[in-house]
Amino acid sequence: MKILVTGFDPFGGEKVNPAYEAVKLLPKEIKGAQIITIEIPTVFGRGPEAVEKAIIEHNPNAVVCVGQAGGRSCISIERVGINLQEASIPDNDGNQPVDKKSKEDGENAYFATIPVKSMVNNVRKHGIPSHLSYTAGSYVCNDVMYSLLYTLDKKFPGVKGGFIHVPFATEQVTSKANNVASMPVETIAKGLEYSIEAIVDNELDINEAMGTTM
Repeated sequence: MKILVTGFDPFGGEKVNPAYEAVKLLPKEIKGAQIITIEIPTVFGRGPEAVEKAIIEHNPNAVVCVGQAGGRSCISIERVGINLQEASIPDNDGNQPVDKKSKEDGENAYFATIPVKSMVNNVRKHGIPSHLSYTAGSYVCNDVMYSLLYTLDKKFPGVKGGFIHVPFATEQVTSKANNVASMPVETIAKGLEYSIEAIVDNELDINEAMGTTM
């Protein structure tokens, strides 16, 4: 088995992006699966293009894209990507779309095809906070998630895919407000590793309620 894992470059004035910093710490093999890691640009359109290029090059069985969600306090396994680009800040190329579709011929939304609930459970089992998320936002992270699932559906139907959001790294919040959540990069990396373990171990996801009340 071969799993492609991507992480973004820094954006929004940050000097690092904990997504790629954690991805870089992943072992080359997890439970017998080969792990391939790449950095992708935090840019609408270009981020998805980099992911598709890597899929063609490496022919993985699964793809996991990882992004920063500053303000969240845990490893967030995303369940759904939506066909919307709407940016409150410019991306790294200065693009700031409003009410634009990622794919004109795409569905309104696509669901992750990796075993998201099993992933949450395995991360929690190892003492790291994790939750299932039902929104990947409308910035480049969502654009990459949605475009990945669109591309897999249209071109690589045998490949599974999904997205994980991670908190700020601890060093990013040293001068931020005192209630801003963070997590050490090493802990984030372990959370990603445990998530990937669940992908390897679970062909089908577990049937367990993880919905929200709001």
